[in-house]
Amino acid sequence: MTFQITVRYGGRYQRYHTFQVDAPDAKGALEAAARKMPDEVVAEADLVEVRVAVDPDERSFIEDA
Repeated sequence: MTFQITVRYGGRYQRYHTFQVDAPDAKGALEAAARKMPDEVVAEADLVEVRVAVDPDERSFIEDA
């Protein structure tokens, strides 16, 4: 399964680093994200979000409903 990882980092001016990892579950996604996160982001990270990555071709839109 593919997960989207979003990491908030930075001091006064917060920034976001977003990337994807493949893992069997959320625990594996967090472990993979920790290995893949750039050092400059790790040093200032204060929040990590994990969510299942949505395939853009599979997304539904209001007009599709």
